[in-house]
Amino acid sequence: MESWLQQIIALTPSGNVFVAIIGGVALLEGIAGLGLIFPGAIITVFSGFLAYHGQGDITAIMLAAGIGATIGDIVSYVIGARFGSQLWGRGLFRKHMNLVRKAELFFFHHGGKSIFFGRFVGPLRGLVPFIAGAARMRPLPLAGWALTSGLLWGIAYPGLGYLGGSSWELARDLSGGFGAATLLAALAVGYALYRRHRARHPKP
Repeated sequence: MESWLQQIIALTPSGNVFVAIIGGVALLEGIAGLGLIFPGAIITVFSGFLAYHGQGDITAIMLAAGIGATIGDIVSYVIGARFGSQLWGRGLFRKHMNLVRKAELFFFHHGGKSIFFGRFVGPLRGLVPFIAGAARMRPLPLAGWALTSGLLWGIAYPGLGYLGGSSWELARDLSGGFGAATLLAALAVGYALYRRHRARHPKP
């Protein structure tokens, strides 16, 4: 084991405290605004890497990350539902209320897909649930999609660190490749939805 890794493990809390910290990290990563500046995804991948080297139980870490991610999305949704209407009434949004109404309609029909794929795209992770709340997406579908995507995210990101446990460079490359693949998948789904919308509502 490399010396830098030994030092990090020596400084890292162990047991349930470590697992709880990872859950908190995943929660903060999912809150609108914080996810843009807080490196929660990298920390979560690194937690799996540490688990490979004996620091924490990977199953418990995955579960904590999944629960934290789900709660983070729900918190962002609640913030959007509470304060989103104030946002819509200001500045550019107020001048383009037709776009706001289209956003609300989009989340009514496709909000679940947005929540699911947004969870795996870094800049959108906390933003999409916030917009879903502001756009008045129904809470039960939101909770279901947040739980599904959150648990899968909680499995995937520590899992990538664990799979690449032989070296941090490998773990980092795996997580980067996974992020790129999910971004491409999200773009493909978005393009398919756009094409279907254009087919159903052709311009006169």
